[in-house]
Amino acid sequence: MNTATLDEATIQHQLARLGQLREAIGQAIVGQHDVVEQLLIGLLAGGHCLLEGAPGLGKTLLVRSLGQALALAFRRVQFTPDLMPSDILGTELLEEDHGTGKRAFRFQQGPIFTNLLLADELNRTPPKTQAALLEAMSERTVSYAGTTYALPAPFFVLATQNPLEQAGTYPLPEAQLDRFLLHVRVGYPSETEERDILTQTTGNHSAAVPKVMDAAAVLALQAWVRDVHVGADVLHWITRLVRASRPGDVLATDDVRKFVRWGAGPRAGQSLVLAAKARALLHGRFAATCEDVMVLAAPVMRHRLLLSFAAEAEQKQADDVIAALLRAVPFSAN
Repeated sequence: MNTATLDEATIQHQLARLGQLREAIGQAIVGQHDVVEQLLIGLLAGGHCLLEGAPGLGKTLLVRSLGQALALAFRRVQFTPDLMPSDILGTELLEEDHGTGKRAFRFQQGPIFTNLLLADELNRTPPKTQAALLEAMSERTVSYAGTTYALPAPFFVLATQNPLEQAGTYPLPEAQLDRFLLHVRVGYPSETEERDILTQTTGNHSAAVPKVMDAAAVLALQAWVRDVHVGADVLHWITRLVRASRPGDVLATDDVRKFVRWGAGPRAGQSLVLAAKARALLHGRFAATCEDVMVLAAPVMRHRLLLSFAAEAEQKQADDVIAALLRAVPFSAN
């Protein structure tokens, strides 16, 4: 859908629905404004989001609230150490036609055949099962027994994970981490927000989340994101940022050469462009700016940097490297 063919009233009406979506999620979630914004950016960009935070911070409730606000098919899978790939993708069942007596296999679709999939505590399950999501997240298809099945559109994976220092967790493979558009950090609430949470969750009143957007509206807005303009100077800056994150590149900073074993690949640049476009649209703009890139650099790149032993020894995090990268490779308009 080309926004140039739409009238101003239609555009403003659709953009207003994004504000209504924020408000609807706010009916059940106290605070976490940056987290909510990043989830909406992932939705608009057509990407997947990985939410990380300690247990009890409302990650699952946040995703459920988003699912309730969207008139989309929603499924939740609780990842456990004994979960098998077929529990996610589906399996073949042997059925008999009672009229003819003939038997045939029929594919029984798993919970991944939905619009919004909550992969709860993804890093509680071994890599074999984690990898079952790879094709679905990248290609929007599922292959089983030589047949490829298309997933519904839109298809959006929201995965939660507990920090890896928690007992009983498995690191996500780098290939799967790269499939996530954003790695969203969920932190502790402020004192005021925590008091509001206690008030809201310990009484008889349960906030209802209204449905404000359907699949057609989501797909239309995702198409609009592609129409958002990104200037040549912003594209040039994104390219330099991504290349500077690679230790072997001539643009690499001293921090990158010391603390990074493997830098961000081209998908990081693609993700940063799409996320910046989505943030611009979320704020009612049809042009992405350097501010959009700066705000989203860490969520886009933090899970795409493989840190060195020196970083671990000096207690350096990916966000520290990215912050230094933004200072060392500043934006400059042509």
